[in-house]
Amino acid sequence: MRVVVLGAGFGGLELTASLSEALGDQADVVLIDRSDGFVFGFSKLDVMFGRSTFESVVHPYAALVKPGVRFVSATVEAIDPDRRRVETDAGVFDGDVLVVALGADLHPESTPGLVAGGHEFYTVAGAIAARDALAAFAGGHVVVGVTSTPFKCPPAPSETALLVHDDLTRRGLRQRSTITLAMPLGVPIPPSPAASEALLAAFAEREIEWRPGVTVRQLDPVAKVAHLADGGTIPFDLFLGVPEHRAPEVVVASGLCIDGWVPVDPLTLETAFDGVYAVGDVTSVGTPKAGVFAEGQAAVVARSIIDRHQGGSTGSTYDGRGQCYLEFGSHQVAAVDVTFVAGAAPHGTFEAPSEALAAQKAEFGSSRIRRWFDREWTPH
Repeated sequence: MRVVVLGAGFGGLELTASLSEALGDQADVVLIDRSDGFVFGFSKLDVMFGRSTFESVVHPYAALVKPGVRFVSATVEAIDPDRRRVETDAGVFDGDVLVVALGADLHPESTPGLVAGGHEFYTVAGAIAARDALAAFAGGHVVVGVTSTPFKCPPAPSETALLVHDDLTRRGLRQRSTITLAMPLGVPIPPSPAASEALLAAFAEREIEWRPGVTVRQLDPVAKVAHLADGGTIPFDLFLGVPEHRAPEVVVASGLCIDGWVPVDPLTLETAFDGVYAVGDVTSVGTPKAGVFAEGQAAVVARSIIDRHQGGSTGSTYDGRGQCYLEFGSHQVAAVDVTFVAGAAPHGTFEAPSEALAAQKAEFGSSRIRRWFDREWTPH
């Protein structure tokens, strides 16, 4: 069986690890990604706030060696879902099964003034630039703002606001600074009322201004003002922004998308094309755009492929469950476990911030690198 996997994020890495573990050389698995290495989303915050260097958080794909899996460093140029054929700048790849796990592309240039007047922190390069901007910041108005929905890792803006508070406090700049968090959501974490309540309490305790239900539409880099979709404005000296997210253009051009994202069967992750699956941020499956959900979806697709290879029928379906960790600052981390099921409200649990959960989050990262790259790693 030939399996072509596009994208080596949470979804692609978990999928190929599962296939290698179960099938080894019985399957020919090609994993394609244009990046040199994998970086956890939370590691970008570690880089941004000086807790880690870029070199210590990147996991090179060149080190990925698994039976039956071949990594190809290439840019995907065209996808033919009817023939399960992929054209790249490194050649053409055909599969019996095609899995699209290319995530969402970021477009800071789509928000006027963001590139010139602010900093996005969702890419490694952006996190490094934001780190340098924070280091040079001498106090003033800090705004953490979201420019569109949906966006990856919904807790990240809240985490950033709390970590900015810690950074400015440590440097003796907090008393002459303000922090504003502006988001289009009504509460910080809509699927978890308990998590939202805890975050709102943390904002109030730290005097972080919470501006719900607003979207930043553009920045005026000269006047240092963020313009909101509702007509309002927020002045800033340092703007940290969540950029617009879109499905990669090559996926849109393939005909896989409807309303901007790839629709899939929420239980099996199958697309409308035979033998073509999609997982993670590129889909409209109904869960948040976060790596842990892509990982769970990939496990279901892997089981389906394994069963297909072995001539059986699969009963494995996606349960919509994922656990996310939330940085509260001061070495405290909380945990949210939420399940999304079509036709029902999300439900789950919330564990209050603690140092024990901070250690659990570190082990979460370590265990994935151990599984995917066969090496030991400890976050910051």
